[in-house]
Amino acid sequence: MIDWTKLPSLSALRAFCAFVQTGSVIDAGIALNVSHAAISQQLRSLETRLGTPLFDRSSRALELTNEGRDLARALEDGFGRIATGVEALTNSDAQRPLNVGCTPTFASAWLMPRLASFQTEHPGIDMIMTPSPVLTDPSPGAIDVAIRYGTGGWNGLDSEPLTPSPVVVVGAPSLFQGTLPKEPRELIVYPWLEELGTTETTSWLSAQGLENVRVLSRTQVPGNLMIDGARNGNGIAVTTRIAVAEDLAAGRLIAVFEDRLDAGYHLVTKPGVQRAPLKAFLRWIRREAAKT
Repeated sequence: MIDWTKLPSLSALRAFCAFVQTGSVIDAGIALNVSHAAISQQLRSLETRLGTPLFDRSSRALELTNEGRDLARALEDGFGRIATGVEALTNSDAQRPLNVGCTPTFASAWLMPRLASFQTEHPGIDMIMTPSPVLTDPSPGAIDVAIRYGTGGWNGLDSEPLTPSPVVVVGAPSLFQGTLPKEPRELIVYPWLEELGTTETTSWLSAQGLENVRVLSRTQVPGNLMIDGARNGNGIAVTTRIAVAEDLAAGRLIAVFEDRLDAGYHLVTKPGVQRAPLKAFLRWIRREAAKT
């Protein structure tokens, strides 16, 4: 166990090491971006703290004493190990693929169609996309950024709005056969599709006061299959407008109800220093979102 109270200040040790490496207080100051007077003061402070002379001042040039040379060797070894360890960690983290967490529907409908421009702009950045309906917090060495749906404000995490997107209840024209429901209760006679691992259907029905009402049937499938099934007329789906924007514009799906007008997708990151690949991705995705 290191007794930290017995160690001189790190700034004084750095000043001493910089002086030994450069050979002058002026160059040491340049290396540490401080004045040469500050270096001189740190060297005197270090000698006072250790209670032993580190320099022979009998001539104009400062020469190391035997004690000074012993300390210089120890610091060169110690700071060298620190520099090597930091460099290894930095390089390892820089080479780790960027991990983006999002829902399957957002990945297939919004992110994947735009991803080629990010790859073109940043060819050296590898990426892992982790689509999941389950919320997973960003954490060191794992997910770098999560793209979440809601109104923001997740405890312990930084979040910023990316793009608004209300919730829509959709179905294919063939499912309704020309007669669109006017009230939410009229939807219980249809089959429903729900993304596996989520409760969007239950939540939306509950918000309409229909939590105890049984729909004709409910089928849980992966997010992309839910949208495919809705297009094919297999059932009603609750999703975000972004996920079905092209289908609505092309008439493949009809939005019979719209809700949560204040909600949208957010960029969620862990507080602290961000890796260079993450910074690049955040800059890119903000620009892409601004285009929509």
